[in-house]
Amino acid sequence: MASTIQTLPTEVVYLITAGEVIDCFASVVRELVENSLDAGATRIVVSLWPQQWRIRVADNGCGMNLDDLQQAATAHSTSKIRSSADLWKINSLGFRGEALHSLTTLADLEILSRPVGGKLGWRISYGNGGEVVQVEVTAIAPGTVVTVSHLFGNCSSRRQGLPTTAQQMKAVQATIHQIALCHPHVTWQIWQNDRQWFTISPAATTGQLLPQILPQVRQGDLQEIKLEIPNPLNSPLPTPNSPLPTPHSSLPTPNSPLPTPHSSLNLVVGLPDRTHRHRPDWVRVAINGRMVKTPELEQTILSAFHRTLPRDRYPICFLHLAISPNQINWNRNPAKTEIYLNEIIYWQEQITQAINQALSISSSNLKEAVHTTRVSKLLKAAETKGGYNFNPQNPNPCTDAINRVSPNSLKAVAQVSNTYIVAEHPGGMWLVEQHIAHERVLYEQLCDNWQLVPVEPPIILYQLSPAQVSQLQRIGLEIEPFGEQLWAVRNIPAPLQQRDDCAEAILELSWGGDLQTAQVAVACRSAIRNGTPMNQQEMQTLLDNWQRTRNPRTCPHGRPIHLSLEESALARFFRRNWVIGKSHGI
Repeated sequence: MASTIQTLPTEVVYLITAGEVIDCFASVVRELVENSLDAGATRIVVSLWPQQWRIRVADNGCGMNLDDLQQAATAHSTSKIRSSADLWKINSLGFRGEALHSLTTLADLEILSRPVGGKLGWRISYGNGGEVVQVEVTAIAPGTVVTVSHLFGNCSSRRQGLPTTAQQMKAVQATIHQIALCHPHVTWQIWQNDRQWFTISPAATTGQLLPQILPQVRQGDLQEIKLEIPNPLNSPLPTPNSPLPTPHSSLPTPNSPLPTPHSSLNLVVGLPDRTHRHRPDWVRVAINGRMVKTPELEQTILSAFHRTLPRDRYPICFLHLAISPNQINWNRNPAKTEIYLNEIIYWQEQITQAINQALSISSSNLKEAVHTTRVSKLLKAAETKGGYNFNPQNPNPCTDAINRVSPNSLKAVAQVSNTYIVAEHPGGMWLVEQHIAHERVLYEQLCDNWQLVPVEPPIILYQLSPAQVSQLQRIGLEIEPFGEQLWAVRNIPAPLQQRDDCAEAILELSWGGDLQTAQVAVACRSAIRNGTPMNQQEMQTLLDNWQRTRNPRTCPHGRPIHLSLEESALARFFRRNWVIGKSHGI
C-alpha cells in the first residue's frame, strides 16, 4: 500500500499558525481523539493513568500501514492537506501535522496500527523529534492504539504548574463531552486507573445524546430541528475537491455526495418553560464537527431567547453548523477553537429564524410529553379595568408562525377559576393561563409595532423627578411642564388608550428600563387579568392569537404559559388497560 503521509512543503509550513497546544491531559486527549475521528472511528476507548502520566487512545478507524507509521510523528507530516490552497478548504479536525510530533518532544510515544484490509499490524516507538526507535509486528484488530507515557517527564516545572489531578480529569471529561456532542454516532468508553469511568452510548441525533451528558435534562425538555439552508449569495460554490461536511462526518471520503449549494443547521434547544441554567455555560456552538468560540453567534442565541426566560436565567442551546469549508478560516488559533467565519450576519439571521421555529407551537410539536417543570404561582386576581383587545387591528405579522400553525390546533373547552383556559387538542389537553398568554400576544405586537397615539386631554402627573421625565422622553413620550410640580403627557402607548388606570401605567413606565422593559410593562398592564370571566369566543380568539406568537412557551418574564396533559398520561392514570372482570376479582 502506497504511503499517503507526506512532509509539507516549507512555504505551507510558514503559512500555518503555531503548532498544536499540548499543555495538559485534556489537550493530549483532544488531539488523539480528533485523529481517531478523522480516521472514521465509530468506537473510541480512552484510558488514563494520571499518577503515571500515561494516556492511551484506541479506535476502530481506518488504521495506518508501515510507511505511514514511520512518518506519522515527523514535523508537519499529515495526510489531510497538500498545498497552501488546501488551508481554505479544511474538511478534517486536524490538518497541521504537529500533534504527534509535539508529543514526541514531551513524552514517550508508541503507536500500534493495522489498516482495514491489511494482514499485519505494526508497533512503532518514537524518539525525540519523531525518529523511529523500534519497529515490530504485532497482533491488533484494524484500527489504531496510541499510547503516551511519562507526559512532561523531561520538564518537571511544567508538571508542577498544572492544576490538580481532579481538575485535569474534569477538563478531560468536559473535552470528551464537547466532542461527543458533535459526533453523536460514536461510542465512547473512558477508563481511569483500569476502572471504567464513564461511557457515552451512540445516538441517532444530538438531542437524544444530550441527556447522557446533562442528566438533569430529559428528552421531553428538548426541541431539536435540522434545517437545510442555502449558502450566502456571494459564497463560491464548493468544488469536487472541497466536499460539504455533515454534522456527523468531517472527513471527505471517496463516496462523498456531490457538492451542493446548501449548508445544514442542527439545533437543540431546551424549552424555556421547562429547563434553563443559572449561567450561560450551555450556550454552545459547533462548526463542521468541532466546538468553537464564536461570541457573535453565542450572543445571537442569547438575544433570540430574550424575554422568554426568568430573570438571570440562561438557555440550554447547542448549535451545529455544517457549512462549506471556504466559509471558514480554521488557521487562526493553535487550538482551532477560534475561527473567522465569513458572512457572519447571514448566519446570525439563519440562527435566529431557526430558534424562533424551534420555540413555536406548530402541528409538528403540538403533541408533547407531560409538562414536568414547576407551575408558576397564580397571579393575584384583580378586577377588570378597561377593555381588552382580543382581535387587534394590527395583528402580529409573524406570517411564518401563522402558516405553521392551524388556528384549530387548540379548541377552547372551559374556563377554570376565571384564570385558566382548558384547551383540547388531538393528543390530550392543555391548561393555559389567560393573563400571561395574552401578555405574550400583546408584547410581541408591541415589539413589532410600538405605536404612540395622541391623547386629549393630556395625562397629568404630579411630582416627577428629572430622571423620571428623562425616562419617559427616552421611550418616546411627549411630556412638558404643566404648572408647579405638574407634568402633561400628550401621547401614550396605544394599548393604554382605553384604560382608566392610564396615569398609573405611565408612572410605572417612568421608573426606568429600556424600550423593551417599557413594552413588557405595557403588555402586562394591558393583558386580561386573572379573575376575569371570558366567553367561549373570547377564549378561542386568545388561544388562536397566542399560538401564532414567536415564543409561545413563556411570558416576557419567563413564566410558563401552559401545562400539558397527554391522552397517554390520562389513560395510565385511569388505568384504562385494566380488564374489568379481573378488577372485580373474577
